[in-house]
Amino acid sequence: MVPSDSEIAQVLESLGCPAAQCPDMAAQLCRRARQLSETTGRTPEEALTHLLRLMSQGWAAQSRTGS
Repeated sequence: MVPSDSEIAQVLESLGCPAAQCPDMAAQLCRRARQLSETTGRTPEEALTHLLRLMSQGWAAQSRTGS
C-alpha cells in the first residue's frame, strides 16, 4: 500500500526537505512512483522507496557541500 501524500510529506520533512515544499514534492513523488511502476515493473511501493532514497542521498550530498 502506497502511503498518502501527507505521510510522504512528513517523511520528506524528516529527510530535510523544506516544510513549505513537502506537500507539492510528495504529490510529485507519488505521480513519478506510479509512472516508474508502470514502466519498470516495480511495485508502486518499490518505486517510491527508490525515489525517496535518491532524494535522501541528494540532500545528504548537499549538506556535505554546504550548498
